[in-house]
Amino acid sequence: MDTTIELTVDGQRRQLTVDTRTTLLDALRERLAVTSPKKGCDHGQCGSCTVLLDGRRHLTCLALAVAFDGSEVVTAEGLATDDALHHVQEAFLEHDGYQCGYCTPGQVCSAVGVLDEAKQGHPSHVTEDLEADVELTDDEIRERMSGNLCRCGAYPGILAAVKAAVGA
Repeated sequence: MDTTIELTVDGQRRQLTVDTRTTLLDALRERLAVTSPKKGCDHGQCGSCTVLLDGRRHLTCLALAVAFDGSEVVTAEGLATDDALHHVQEAFLEHDGYQCGYCTPGQVCSAVGVLDEAKQGHPSHVTEDLEADVELTDDEIRERMSGNLCRCGAYPGILAAVKAAVGA
């Protein structure tokens, strides 16, 4: 069964007709030609399909597109403005937070989400003091980014990039 949905993707309102079983990832990549979210494991385990969905990081391979009719999607492509990278993207470049680059768009979206979640005071599994402001220590960043896997092993660079982006 097909249905028509509307999404705002990287600032552009888009209308598309999808089979109700279509994942948000497939809708983005195959129907809207937005290719920065990658299809990695297709089981919600690698995080390469991560985008910001209504301001929160979200795995698109496990999300049905019809469930997000009317939502706003920001991909790694949408984080940059006309001629300037997002400060998290700049930090990834400066700290060599990527190698092959396949996981990088999901890592960058997740890092942007991590910074926002910490700023809003959302605790993680390793947050010790739930009453204090969240401090993005190495353990906090590692825990919060643990849903994004890098097969190349660029984790030291990714950690350094997120730490550098904290104050920006």
